[in-house]
Order: sequence, then structure tokens, then C-alpha cells
Amino acid sequence: MNDNAKSNEMDVLLKQEADRLFRRPCTFLKGVVRVADLPDDSLPEVAFAGRSNVGKSSLLNALVGQKALARTSNTPGRTREVNYFRLDERLYLVDLPGYGYARASKKEVAGWNRLIQDYLKGRASLRRVFLLIDARHGLKESDKPTLALMDTAAVSYQVVLTKVDKVKGSELEKVVGRTSKELAKHPAAHPELIATSARKGAGLSDLRAAILTLMND
Repeated sequence: MNDNAKSNEMDVLLKQEADRLFRRPCTFLKGVVRVADLPDDSLPEVAFAGRSNVGKSSLLNALVGQKALARTSNTPGRTREVNYFRLDERLYLVDLPGYGYARASKKEVAGWNRLIQDYLKGRASLRRVFLLIDARHGLKESDKPTLALMDTAAVSYQVVLTKVDKVKGSELEKVVGRTSKELAKHPAAHPELIATSARKGAGLSDLRAAILTLMND
């Protein structure tokens, strides 16, 4: 077996193991509005961030094969807490409040931003933040403060493109190219993008495998 064949076989086995993990029980643990109320850091965790209505809740539901684990809404800004989900007593999945919402008050926005900043800077068990970007639009100006924040906090983050089923292949390639070019400027950004569709299931095995690898590091 040549090196490429061995690598492909290992990738397949990793994805199979990751898919099995994400079929295990996953339950809502708690919603947090203060850093003092965060759960203990005995488990590794990965967090999901992104603009409001980017599809975080839909992606989380699809990852674990549940329809209503995370609440979905067409109203931007519905997730107003740091929501913790526990997977198989082995991992925390963390849903961060969406940013870029228009209907929240400035006071609310400032409070949520402080919570996210404190969380990112002080969470030793955080393995990576997955930054969700709508594939139809790519990175926007409202994403850039979050990129800068994670660079400053030295938090590893990786872009996950959502809703790729709604984008033609040629347009998706352009979005991937533009996004990769921008991420190259950011020291904390992981260079590899993951393209996903919660509705079609595309890329979910890749994302699960990436999370499993982080757990084992």
C-alpha cells in the first residue's frame, strides 16, 4: 500500500470514528451569561461563532443528528447566552451568541461582546473556535472584529462555510479563494476551510473528524 492509499484509509477510519462519536447522546447542559457561571473545564470544548442567522443552530443539530438540540430561528440574535452542550460525557460543544444583529440594543450588544471576549481569553479547555461564514456572502466587515479578537486572544480558529448547497460550484470556489486569502493575514487562523451544508449533510463528516482530532491532541 502506497503512502497516499494509507493516508486515505486513515482519513476514512478517522471519519468513521468521528461519526460514531457524534451519534452518541448529546444534551443541553446550561446557558451562561457570566464567565463565573461557566462549567468546570474538565472536558475539552470547541466553540461555534458567527454572524446572526449564519446557521449555527442548524449546523449543531445536523452534527449530532438531532432536530431540536439547538434552537433555530429566522430572527437574528436569538442566541443570547453561551450555550453548552455535552457530547457523550467527552466533549463540550459551545454555541456562542451571534454577532452583527440589528435589533439588539447597544447595551445588549456590548454585554454579549464582553462575555465572548472574556470567554475566549480565559478558557483553557477551548481547543478551537469554528467561525461560521455564509457561503453565499463570504467574509463581511462585521466578521473582521471577531477575527481580530481571536488573533489578540491567540485562540485557534477555523472557518466553516455554511449553506454551500445554495451556491454554484464556480461561485463557491471564488468565495473559498477570497476567504483563504484574507485568513492568510491572521496568525491564529487555521488555513484549511470546511465547506458544509446542514440541509444536505455535506462536509459534516469532515467537521466531526476535525473535532475528534482536536480532542485527541
